[in-house]
Amino acid sequence: MDALSSMANLAGYRAVIEAANNFGRFFTGQVTAAGKIPPAKVLVVGAGVAGLAAIGTSVSLGAITLAFDVRPEVAEQIESMGAEFVFLDFEGQAQDGAATGGYAAPSSPEFREKQLAKFRELAPEVDIVITTALIPGRPAPKLWTEDMVAAMKPGSVIVDLAAEKGGNCDLTQPDARVVTDNGVIIIGYTDFPSRMARQASNLYASNIRHMLTDLTPGKDGVIDHNMEDDVIRGATVTHAGEITYPPPPPKVAAIAAQKPKPKPKELTPEEKRAQELAAFRAQTRNQVQLLLGGGALVLLAGLFAPPSFMQHFIVFVLAVFVGFQVIWNVSHSLHTPLMAITNAISSIIILGALMQIGSSSYLVILLAALSVFMAGINIVGGFMVTRRMLAMFQKS
Repeated sequence: MDALSSMANLAGYRAVIEAANNFGRFFTGQVTAAGKIPPAKVLVVGAGVAGLAAIGTSVSLGAITLAFDVRPEVAEQIESMGAEFVFLDFEGQAQDGAATGGYAAPSSPEFREKQLAKFRELAPEVDIVITTALIPGRPAPKLWTEDMVAAMKPGSVIVDLAAEKGGNCDLTQPDARVVTDNGVIIIGYTDFPSRMARQASNLYASNIRHMLTDLTPGKDGVIDHNMEDDVIRGATVTHAGEITYPPPPPKVAAIAAQKPKPKPKELTPEEKRAQELAAFRAQTRNQVQLLLGGGALVLLAGLFAPPSFMQHFIVFVLAVFVGFQVIWNVSHSLHTPLMAITNAISSIIILGALMQIGSSSYLVILLAALSVFMAGINIVGGFMVTRRMLAMFQKS
């Protein structure tokens, strides 16, 4: 039912397409006989619906994508899409987080200065800048100043999705494409959704259909104007002769605030060496303790068991120890296929069980049958799991 998000999603996608059309170079890096082509570097300012759509499109086209937002809780969303979140070294960043409705709250002057300083640092490096920052009821904040535009490389592109509210860039002109003296292209179109008219119409029609579905819960065409429904209440301007606008704030924030993760302390080379040495000593100590404990158990068993048993038992213990050491050092991602095929191969013990099935003792026959059954599961299951794992890495 959120028509704003539908259109913002389209605007974010179309912004990257417009930028690519005006950029005149590959987004993805290439190595050809004619030379090496570096990938484009894209900075998305604002990670709302439009910003996330722009990030996804930019990453899918192969560009190195950076993203910034005053809400640190969106960092995980940005990184999950394959982009890099631009952090600021500013203690008050978490306090400048999200307002209601998923928009960013106005930033403090100190935070704004840090933010602009970071953008000035990035301006000479990035090829494409897409700005999406808006604050409800206010003009768009100026985030990309004239000196930042002057610091960009010739041929760079700025797409200002906030042009309708004055633009995030000082040089943006609404509904116009501007080329600066240093060759930077600034796009200030305000009709990005209408540049994908069929898709925009389909999405908006879907929004309206869902709204009508919510208004007619009985599915009989009779409208039930339920003011307890947050969506209906938020969309209502007047009701029963009273003005109900503006609606109350949403009960739940669009993005739940998260505590910023503490940055791990960077260790000096001496500290790293000491840490590795301590880990090695602890591992050696554990292995010696296991070896001594196992040796004591073997000696204890030798006091009561016959020599023939001890010969086989020692071989068994050594095999278990070697197997444990081999498996323990294998990467976790390989454990499933490795253990599966190990189970299948080790089930050669089924031969011993088969030889005992012909015994004259019913107990031995029962145990042998159970052994054949369980070893058979190991064999079949081991090869089946291994086959499925290997099939994941084979082209059809």
